[in-house]
Amino acid sequence: MNRTDERHTLEPVHVDDGEDEGKQWGGWLVVFLRAMAAVSLCKGLYHWAVICGLNAPFPSGFDGHPVPYQIATVFFAVIDLVAGVGLWLAAPWGAVVWLTSVISMGAVEVLFPQIYGVSIFVVLAEIALLGMYLWLVLKAAREQAE
Repeated sequence: MNRTDERHTLEPVHVDDGEDEGKQWGGWLVVFLRAMAAVSLCKGLYHWAVICGLNAPFPSGFDGHPVPYQIATVFFAVIDLVAGVGLWLAAPWGAVVWLTSVISMGAVEVLFPQIYGVSIFVVLAEIALLGMYLWLVLKAAREQAE
């Protein structure tokens, strides 16, 4: 009796066989979160560059700015980097920190124009990103419930 005739071959295992068919919104949400992570990391690094005095308009560097500007810049330097890491990891707290950052930047732009000045572009961009996030979360949640 030949043992080679009795061997059985195994088919390769595919991670997404049939399980995620028709469930695309969760994937789009992760792509959006990763894109926002990259943006948040860039924003955080920009604020740190300002703190370190790169391209400073004053000879005294960061110390030459008014105190409210310094406080806001340090706040966004920290929160944007934390949000970027959390979003990249798709951690639940990442979106919360990112939402805090987005809402805070919008509030600073609108309510405290003496800090950064009023940029309607920044406010509209923050609102658009917030709306896109909420729309994707709702779509992904509905998809998950099905």
